[in-house]
Amino acid sequence: MHYILLDIIFNFKVIYTVIIMNYVNKLLKSLGEDIKLCRTELNSNQLFESGIKRWIGNIIPVELLNKNVKQTIELIVSLCECYSFYEYFPDEIESPNYGDNWGVRANYIEINNRAIAEMSGNRTKNGLLSTIKLLPAIPPSAKSWANCVILSQIFPNIFGDGYNKPKSEENSIYGLKLNTNYSDNIINNEIKSKISPEEQFRAFNDLAHFRGLKTGFRTIISADQIKVVQTDGNDITFNWDNSEHVELFINEHAKLVKLGFEAVFIDSAKHIGGYDMENYTGVGALPSYGQMQYILHEIRSRSGCTSVSFVGEKSTDDLNRYKTLGLTSGTGFLYPDNYDEVKMWSIRFKYEHDYSPAIEVSDDNNMGGHSYETRLNRINNSLFAYEYPSDKLPSFMQMEDIFPIRYDTSTHELMMMNVSYSLDGTKESHWENLFAKDDGREYNRKVGELFYYALNL
Repeated sequence: MHYILLDIIFNFKVIYTVIIMNYVNKLLKSLGEDIKLCRTELNSNQLFESGIKRWIGNIIPVELLNKNVKQTIELIVSLCECYSFYEYFPDEIESPNYGDNWGVRANYIEINNRAIAEMSGNRTKNGLLSTIKLLPAIPPSAKSWANCVILSQIFPNIFGDGYNKPKSEENSIYGLKLNTNYSDNIINNEIKSKISPEEQFRAFNDLAHFRGLKTGFRTIISADQIKVVQTDGNDITFNWDNSEHVELFINEHAKLVKLGFEAVFIDSAKHIGGYDMENYTGVGALPSYGQMQYILHEIRSRSGCTSVSFVGEKSTDDLNRYKTLGLTSGTGFLYPDNYDEVKMWSIRFKYEHDYSPAIEVSDDNNMGGHSYETRLNRINNSLFAYEYPSDKLPSFMQMEDIFPIRYDTSTHELMMMNVSYSLDGTKESHWENLFAKDDGREYNRKVGELFYYALNL
């Protein structure tokens, strides 16, 4: 599909501008916006520049979430790692290239796209657009390693998808549905006749890649936490012994990788094959070891993406087991508060190109209580605890490690419940009250300073 502006026919020459209706342009048109972009004047108090790498910091998220999508895209283009401004969003966007094994050095930053969605009354929607609005404030990748945004939700959650509920009612995104559309919390259904959900994901990925970021998503493998939607009856529980269900799981994930996602965070991955089940907190059976090897291989093969990174939750105490499984990294093994210990492990794994354990700044089970100083120290260790930048270990952090949330909630609560913090029923009030304010701004500035010193290493 093309959008053509025919300018002048003169002396047998046709001078014209062709604007391909790429996914970002299509998103703008679907929202009723013009596709021509204007440069954004950048606030020097909020602009971080590390060489040619630029991002917005010293902020609270509401300042970006209150923008419309076109203003955000103009800001993203204004932050370009280039020397000219694009009046139209470029047609060919490639993911930052760090080779097939980029995942063994990356920083994975999980953004709860449901928590920052538009909440009006009791409805929740457009979480993907909200995540686009935060992209300018996520530091781009460094010279030697990638930053990767992980989306907490892609598929519909089992109960209450598309609705927010009070804290007294669970509304977990640890349960998902397959063989259906994507979550109503995430997709803009009002424009899907003009731009499909898949094209909305492509637009998000193009914008993230333009920002110098990799992208990925969280998935679930506990059978009783997955429902398979049937067109002619009630949803049924997923079964790893059902070959059709396994095929569905592979194809759904390979499809998302084809749409531009390059990382998959696997919840409960430590316990695949019945390992350490006394500490398993999921619900339902898990795939066998050989079955998961097959699944990961097939996702890579069917998507045609040899660089896809699989990160396993808590999968780092038997390192060879997870490497052989096909994982790229895993969380929860290294002690993140000790710089010297992190550096020691980075030296140990400096020649490992297929798998390495990750420093966990915080995870989705975080119930709060980590001080700002603790988080900043862990981010510092993630970014600097090595002899050479090429030795860096991967890290895993949450939205609140970049943008602190209000004191009376936590990352885990936001995964388990979908609460609106709006005081007047509007999305703007929810965004304002979800995050910490003055202290959150100061913390975000300090995070920006750490990345400032790291990005040119």
